[in-house]
Amino acid sequence: MLKNGWAPLKGLGAAATVGALLMLGVSASAQDAKKAPKAAPTPASACKGLDEATCNGKSAECSWIVPKKGKQKPYCRAKPKSAAKKK
Repeated sequence: MLKNGWAPLKGLGAAATVGALLMLGVSASAQDAKKAPKAAPTPASACKGLDEATCNGKSAECSWIVPKKGKQKPYCRAKPKSAAKKK
């Protein structure tokens, strides 16, 4: 009698499992659709890779950096842009 009493619940468990899997699949595909487009990559610095003489020649745009510690090599870097002043 106990076996026959649980028979209808087997179908209900299978239906619940299928429903749960279906919901997971739908939510996963919804997340894929909401991905934000990637921003365009910024162009490389005009000062990158220049030697010391060329870097110093572009003193308005670039500055020559000599690290004080470590094994890092000196390099040319773009000067930071000045921010607009607020009133």
